[in-house]
Amino acid sequence: MIAFLRGRLEDKSPGSIDVDVAGVGYRLAMSNNSLTVMPSLGESVFIYTYLHVREDALQLFGFASAPERELFEKLIGVSGIGPKVALAVLSAFDVDSLKHAIINEDVALITSIPGIGKKGAQRLILELKEKLTLLGTGLMAVVAKEDRSAYDEARGALLSLGYSSQEARKALDGFAPDGERVTVELLVKHALKRLAKA
Repeated sequence: MIAFLRGRLEDKSPGSIDVDVAGVGYRLAMSNNSLTVMPSLGESVFIYTYLHVREDALQLFGFASAPERELFEKLIGVSGIGPKVALAVLSAFDVDSLKHAIINEDVALITSIPGIGKKGAQRLILELKEKLTLLGTGLMAVVAKEDRSAYDEARGALLSLGYSSQEARKALDGFAPDGERVTVELLVKHALKRLAKA
């Protein structure tokens, strides 16, 4: 298995990138979320990878983070979910948002993903809910609906200010106010402070 690639970013296009590693060009299929954090062409990149093997083809998938690759591997282990649909799922939501949706059994949110119907969403929840935890992300595995809504709105506010999905997630990561009600204003204020220090 090819675990990762380190090289020069040669090309970016919708759904894929080309990376030059010691003179060998690798084309990697990639989610929109990973594509948004890729550097400019010609710059050095480090990409986590997954090699999908079929009888008639080999396809390499690239990920900006190890958690995204881990979730991709879990997704393709679900009955009826292939690599193409798994990538569409990861393009629609970042890792934490998708985990929250599955853990909290948010069928409506999951069915908003192209290629995922109600039965597919229920299957995702059934097969992955027990396997997924948010340990290591700093966020609670299950949060109250109103708190989740506040986190989602705060993330949206940061994106509208020009921050990337990854920057917004990291800035909000781990914030659980002691004794205070979680509000969008509180979350955004906290996130902007962290971003200013970064």
